[in-house]
Amino acid sequence: MKKNFVILCLLILSAFVFCEEYEKSTTGPFLTKLGTFPCGQQPKQVLFSPDSKFIALPLLDDKGFDLFSVAEQKVVKRITPPNAEQLGFAEGLFIKEKNVFLVSQMTTGNLYEYSYPDFQLKRTIKTGGNWSKFIAYNPEKDILAVSNWLSNTVSIIDYKTGKLLKTLKTAAAPRGLLFTEKGENIIVLCFDGGKIQKFAVETGTKVAEKSVEKSAMRHIVSADTENRAYVSDMYYGKIYEIDTNSLEIIREVKVHNNPNTIALANGRWLFVSCRGKNNPVDYTLRSPENGKIYIIDTTTMAVERIFTGGNQPTGLDISPDGKTLCFSNFQDGNIELYSIE
Repeated sequence: MKKNFVILCLLILSAFVFCEEYEKSTTGPFLTKLGTFPCGQQPKQVLFSPDSKFIALPLLDDKGFDLFSVAEQKVVKRITPPNAEQLGFAEGLFIKEKNVFLVSQMTTGNLYEYSYPDFQLKRTIKTGGNWSKFIAYNPEKDILAVSNWLSNTVSIIDYKTGKLLKTLKTAAAPRGLLFTEKGENIIVLCFDGGKIQKFAVETGTKVAEKSVEKSAMRHIVSADTENRAYVSDMYYGKIYEIDTNSLEIIREVKVHNNPNTIALANGRWLFVSCRGKNNPVDYTLRSPENGKIYIIDTTTMAVERIFTGGNQPTGLDISPDGKTLCFSNFQDGNIELYSIE
């Protein structure tokens, strides 16, 4: 009898915690978990295809990237680019206008371009940088930008020819990128440099800069509001709303430890993957506790919902149709899928 009472109390407590995490908001978005699914080692990013049917998973410690079918709810293919044995696949980008997918490989400084939806290798593009990571595309100028973590540069590449047009010299460890003003300028987040920088693409001239001492700026996404964007700062565990002209911080909100990737849904809800506390021995090892996913209402910059992910949630994306959330658990070697209403 006593044992049954203890079990009942635990069930009630679990239900309370579930409600606290999932039902803080009554205004939405409302999530239903579809499952947790295995993939390759160290999924660094997750990227929905333009038709919302597939998710590409660049693998940092594996040979290429996995292709996950949303309908079948499983990895249906491992794609191995040239030099796959050197590992280090960090980021990717679908370009809807071109029907292609690009993936970066840090260890070679290469981009590999694949046709979509058949994923046939089209070409290898040399970035000219060291530890190439994030990729951005601007349709007006038909150019790519790639941030190079160790060479402290951003490569500007002509999409049609694949040739390097210009190299921008940045503060230390550039990562997140955002083209502005129809490709005339580009914003660069500098992870180790403690800065947000803005450059004129044509001349390479730095036109604006915002310094935040000790900050570790990681990811940037455009807001629906003109001249606004959102930035994750891993050092301070914050999300900033910035003015894309002046780079000044307009509003900010505190989240969990080590916020990584962010994605905006329905023009209002900002999803944030928070990796959680670092392992005290080495940050590259499993964290002492699982990370969290935050949902921020950008109309107020208030946290609307928090729920627990796996060990080190890192990559995160919202499907183009707005119906599905996916995030990767870096140390678990899996992804989680949620429907959004």
